[in-house]
Amino acid sequence: MQAIDVNTSAGNGSPGQAGYRRSAGSPRGEARRRELLDRVADDLVVNGLVDFSLRRAARAAGTTHKVLLYHFDGADDLLGQAILQLRERRVGSALAAVTRGPAGRTLAARVRAVGAVLMREEPGLRVLEQASGLAMYDPGRYAGLGREAWQQYLPALLSACPAGWSDRRKLEVAEMILAVLQGFRMDWLTSGDTARVAAGFEALTRALEREEAAGE
Repeated sequence: MQAIDVNTSAGNGSPGQAGYRRSAGSPRGEARRRELLDRVADDLVVNGLVDFSLRRAARAAGTTHKVLLYHFDGADDLLGQAILQLRERRVGSALAAVTRGPAGRTLAARVRAVGAVLMREEPGLRVLEQASGLAMYDPGRYAGLGREAWQQYLPALLSACPAGWSDRRKLEVAEMILAVLQGFRMDWLTSGDTARVAAGFEALTRALEREEAAGE
């Protein structure tokens, strides 16, 4: 895998966090932090993770790196929170897909709806996959980017499982679905073979129909 050069220094050779007073978390400070985070997340959607730095983030946010360090604990913290925010947008769409539609839909039908959200091309998708790659490339530094992705997506799939199932069974099936969807998405992004992914997805939904028919 090609390395992604993420420069999380301040952009001027300094570590990017020591010596700066941090935001105390006041309502006004929190609103400002969210505004800055929105702008940095939007920049990631357009430009990806390659050459990300605190200085680039400051330009995107229309501020200085000192202001960013007042609200965030360095560039790694800022990058992680921006990735979380981008993922939250997709998770929100996935949760909405679970709850939309008639009551009593099967697990397979709910997963079809979630899969349609998670598999579609939209702004931010590729930068999220870059973040997963970064977690594998340098797990000592970026493991949280992958771990948090799993934790964010899992609730949507747990809520898609039949209410009568035990918590253990819901977790087992949700973990399986999430792993398979992740594999489909990586295959689609790297190969562009939508027909192959569609065929695999049909097999997944048939397996889920059998799983649900088996009862508790």
